Amino acid sequence: MRTRFRCRGQISNLTGEKTKLLSDFLVGEAGVVSAVAGEGKIRRRLFDMGVTPGAEIYLRKTAPLGDPLEITIRDYELTLRKNEARLITVCLMNEVKRKGRP
Repeated sequence: MRTRFRCRGQISNLTGEKTKLLSDFLVGEAGVVSAVAGEGKIRRRLFDMGVTPGAEIYLRKTAPLGDPLEITIRDYELTLRKNEARLITVCLMNEVKRKGRP
């Protein structure tokens, strides 16, 4: 069962608000995690690392060949493989103001 997360006061699955897989993000994009797919150990590992619905996420950089991705979530840097990033659905934010970050 998928959990719907309220993005900026609206349910993203019903309103057509822009959502994107984390693996499709461009460097500098930010959003709020709306769903985490997957099963078993991978899903549990993502939750343990703080990738949960409602968490703000920011793509800091990617490796030269595009894998892995470095993200900022809950004020720490985390590196994910692209296949793990495909499991994370993010509700895009128009503008994110971060202290000391572009």
